[in-house]
Amino acid sequence: MVWTWRFESADGTAVTPEEDGGTFASRGDAESWVGEVFADLADQGVDQVTLLEDGRQVYGPMSLHP
Repeated sequence: MVWTWRFESADGTAVTPEEDGGTFASRGDAESWVGEVFADLADQGVDQVTLLEDGRQVYGPMSLHP
């Protein structure tokens, strides 16, 4: 299984941040990574993220704002 994040603006438009995270071997690794860099992603124009497993949406969009 490959875990990835989709990055979007508030209206759902795709955003490509400097830190795209790449791919992750586990859901926990993907969630840990986004937990560490969410503030940087928000500074780069990402408003929300969606977690994908092998291209299938697992959850999201999840806001990066309080």
